[in-house]
Amino acid sequence: MHVRTHIIAMGKWKKGPEKDLFETYGARMRPAPVLKELDFRKKLSGAELKQAEAELLLNAVPNGAVIVALDERGKTFSSREFAGKIQKWQDQGRGDIAFIIGGADGLDESVRARSDLLISFGSMTWPHMLVRPMLAEQLFRASAILSGHPYHRD
Repeated sequence: MHVRTHIIAMGKWKKGPEKDLFETYGARMRPAPVLKELDFRKKLSGAELKQAEAELLLNAVPNGAVIVALDERGKTFSSREFAGKIQKWQDQGRGDIAFIIGGADGLDESVRARSDLLISFGSMTWPHMLVRPMLAEQLFRASAILSGHPYHRD
């Protein structure tokens, strides 16, 4: 892919298999996705927490970037459809795509409203620390599809 991908996520992870898997897929991509982890320390809950996280997430998005929020109410895509979306943004000259992963309580409506696209990895609940390597794998797969590597699902 020729666009820069940014993964902007709430929470900081520690060592473990999820982080190792993320780094494995990231190392296979050129350029590797940029991971920006955000931490929120104030004692808030509910709507106040989601609003505070939304402000941090949206402020971390590079200027002019396509914003893709991972949200349980988003649309599901096949890997080829996902690659097609990235190709479209690349063809439009968009230099950056920012993927937003919210905290444990999900995303504030302001993030959904600002997003160019809402995507879902299905209706099951996924831990937000596991979503990072899942997204990295799909970004790697999209880059392989777009560069013409044979795709075993064709």
